[in-house]
Amino acid sequence: MGAANAIIIKPNQIGTLSDTYRTVKLAKDNNYALVVSHRSGETTDETIAHLAVAFSCPLIRTGVIGCERIAKLNELIRIEEDMSHPIMAKIKKSI
Repeated sequence: MGAANAIIIKPNQIGTLSDTYRTVKLAKDNNYALVVSHRSGETTDETIAHLAVAFSCPLIRTGVIGCERIAKLNELIRIEEDMSHPIMAKIKKSI
């Protein structure tokens, strides 16, 4: 129907990591832009940064500046530093 072009992925609300992976795959197969997001009241755990990179998500939502958000952004920087050829995931353009 073309009613949407993006999906917010909240791994800790979907269920299991397998459920998250299936949802990401379905979204990619249907040309949806992926936005990995944490929940409000999130902790400083940076797992979401690893999932965003693993799923090649072009966007990560961490919200307003705060220690739990900065932890995730700093982890993305550390991940990039460890990669030999880091590239940003592409966002598909809508017509």
